[in-house]
Amino acid sequence: MRLRYVLPALALAVVTMSAEAQVGLYLNPVVTRISNSTPDNGAFSFLGNGVTSRTFGGLDFGGYYDVTHGPGLKFGIDVRDTLVHANNASLNTFSLAGRVEAAPIAYRLRPYAEVYAGAARSKAQLSAVHATRGAFGVLAGLDLPLNRHVDFRVVELGFGSVTTNNSSLYGSPPPIGASTQFSVSSGLVFRFGVPGGPKKPKQTY
Repeated sequence: MRLRYVLPALALAVVTMSAEAQVGLYLNPVVTRISNSTPDNGAFSFLGNGVTSRTFGGLDFGGYYDVTHGPGLKFGIDVRDTLVHANNASLNTFSLAGRVEAAPIAYRLRPYAEVYAGAARSKAQLSAVHATRGAFGVLAGLDLPLNRHVDFRVVELGFGSVTTNNSSLYGSPPPIGASTQFSVSSGLVFRFGVPGGPKKPKQTY
């Protein structure tokens, strides 16, 4: 099963079984800068011959589920699929993250942070061959509630490591190693369920 089909199924399952939980779904534009200290001049060069840094654009699609509820810190999980393109190269990263959200700060902003790990499937500029390798990193952002069910994701910043398709994977020197990536995203988050956990049953006397 392709990665892009896995995430919608997981998100639907979470929403279905969590009618009384805090669930958020998002589909936002993302810009990612991928850099490598060693240039790759081979046929499988992901960034391009002799290029050590390139900016990619695409979409973040995913959902989070708060496992714990309360007025203070909230802990949960985030599952997402990120697809970016540039210069005829593509990178599709499927990841699972641990998520922590703090209590609202100034202007009702809700800060959060995540640590993620996943699998990145990449295609180089001059080749149709895809390679799947590991990816991991951290994310941090600010969400601003617009109403009960919609947040404005003011900004999300990410920093991580990803191994993309490169010539050294197929035996060509020099060793390329993992690339660093810095991402910026913004957009909307659609929330479902009851904030703060399930409602208590109403007592009758």
